[in-house]
Amino acid sequence: MYVRDLALFPVFDSHFHIIDRRFPLVENQGFLPDDFTCRDYLERSAGMNLAGGAIVSGSFQALDQTYLEDALATLGPRFVGVTQLPASVSDEEVLRLDRLGVRAVRFNIKRGGSENVEHLETMARRVHELAGWHVELYVDSRELAPLKSTLTRLPAVSIDHLGLSREGLPTLLALTERGVRVKATGFGRVDFDVPAALRDFCSANPDALMFGTDLPSTRAPRPYSDDDLRLVVDTLPPELAQKVLCQNALSFYRQNDI
Repeated sequence: MYVRDLALFPVFDSHFHIIDRRFPLVENQGFLPDDFTCRDYLERSAGMNLAGGAIVSGSFQALDQTYLEDALATLGPRFVGVTQLPASVSDEEVLRLDRLGVRAVRFNIKRGGSENVEHLETMARRVHELAGWHVELYVDSRELAPLKSTLTRLPAVSIDHLGLSREGLPTLLALTERGVRVKATGFGRVDFDVPAALRDFCSANPDALMFGTDLPSTRAPRPYSDDDLRLVVDTLPPELAQKVLCQNALSFYRQNDI
């Protein structure tokens, strides 16, 4: 099936970044990104039938919350936040951020800038019990095997960018069967056939995949293109495509009532 009007498909953008130099930025591995403000994001996504999205803290934002608080206030209640926090964060701070729309903690294993992975299980259980949050991992799937038993014990977890690597796909598919979610993002970052992977993940667990633009695609070999959205629509049957583009993420981020 080839759908010419992508606006017919509502999209919850499960992964994008807001970069605004009014707020602290931290050089990561010699890299600082260009600005990509809320206005830039809304202009770039204007062609989508946007149902909302998840603003994800990058390595270059480290543990800063001020940019995210501003972005959530600017974009409004259809949008949620994925932040990076120290293991020492207070219960009061987690609950304060929850009231502002934050719904997850990110562990950036690939780039750094977040809390160390040794705190993953403890933090995952704590924030889930406190506020119903999940955890998100930016990790190469080749590195998932040592984490497999931990990840299957967590209350709720997702993996960014289809796991990035062909070599780790079997491990990630096995985790998907156990309930781990996977972001269908960063198609220009992976080293495998994306349509085949989309079909495999949906076969393993139709609730697992969540589409996102990964805008502005910092450090990606190929940045996001609207052809990535079309690829999902053209690869999957309509009901599955709608789950991947919107419904799965609305459920995972607890946005079904918005």
